[in-house]
Amino acid sequence: MKKFLDLGFQPLANSYLDIKNLNKREKKFNLSVGYNSKNNLVSILNTVPKEQMFNEDYPYKSSESKTMKKQFKNLAAYIKKKFDPKTVLEIGSNDGAFIKNFSKKNVIGVEPCKNLANITIRKGYKIYPNYWDTKLAKKISKINKVDIIYSANTLSHIKNYSEIFNAINITLNENGILILEDPSLLECIKKTAYDQFYCEHIYVFSTIALHQILKKFNLEIFYIQNLDTHGGSNRYFIKKKSNSKFKISKNVDKNLKKEIKFGLNKFSTYKKFSKKVESSRIKLKKIFDNLLKNNKKIIGYGATAKSCTVLNYCKIDKKYFKFFYDTTSYKIGKYLPGTKILIKKYKRLKSSEVDYVYLGAWNFKKEIFKKEYNFIKNGGKFITHVPSPKII
Repeated sequence: MKKFLDLGFQPLANSYLDIKNLNKREKKFNLSVGYNSKNNLVSILNTVPKEQMFNEDYPYKSSESKTMKKQFKNLAAYIKKKFDPKTVLEIGSNDGAFIKNFSKKNVIGVEPCKNLANITIRKGYKIYPNYWDTKLAKKISKINKVDIIYSANTLSHIKNYSEIFNAINITLNENGILILEDPSLLECIKKTAYDQFYCEHIYVFSTIALHQILKKFNLEIFYIQNLDTHGGSNRYFIKKKSNSKFKISKNVDKNLKKEIKFGLNKFSTYKKFSKKVESSRIKLKKIFDNLLKNNKKIIGYGATAKSCTVLNYCKIDKKYFKFFYDTTSYKIGKYLPGTKILIKKYKRLKSSEVDYVYLGAWNFKKEIFKKEYNFIKNGGKFITHVPSPKII
């Protein structure tokens, strides 16, 4: 694994601070990213134990995003129509935003964060409050094999991918389908979206890397959907090689060729990306320094793990911000890790109260801009770092 990016010492991106532990020393780790030339996999080099990241205090709830709720509803309808599954299993079911679109008797959730698992358990869903591994897969497969396994932005959180795919093979029917959804490495590199790299995102998959890895487990991609979600994601439809029911779509080869053409199979591409990231850091810091010098009121919008990575890397802390707005109930009243910026309950933006808004949740820009139409109309301005730092 060859290192190409160093984002400095970072706190755990989702370990929001209470006022009582605001002055305690935070655990930090060196966030460096590397490239494996053997399988083209890009991953962070120093991983954090899963128990420190995924526990009973996990703050992200997918049901609190209109964009994600709509996407899950549409996908569930597509799955029912296209595959007509008897049993659906979701790895990383969070607070049930996806599984609630299915009958309780036909769906299973796996969610190691107890606070989130309990939300759906109380509603009567079958949820395993465990980490995904072969032991759990054997337990589930004893009851019944599964027709569809779905995982969105979760499998890239698990360090041992051999464990992931062996467990999937155990649980999945011979004609079953794995639907895997994760941020696209191609879009990440194109947009200089270095905030896709943080403690939870051990891997950011390319089609090239995933194609290589799956071969070892007798799995193959047969169809890909390119999505706008999370700043650009890929939804991979994967089957067992022995499954002749589904033919491999031409768009798989099309995606592979597109990534090769861009250079995702070359270390030099990642070195260039690293230089762009450094340039982005300097430009963003300059924007904030100028606004601070001119006594402008700045707030943040979306106290995300992504914004945590950016602000800590760029050394932009609470002296620049009045506060952050967020809609996630578990974050409100707490402080961003590292930068210690207060998070307040969201309310509509008013240009009379704030001058500039940093777009922490830039990947939900469409939803945010629609919601804040009046603020923008009245001269309100946003700051973003993607694809390059600028004032909108």
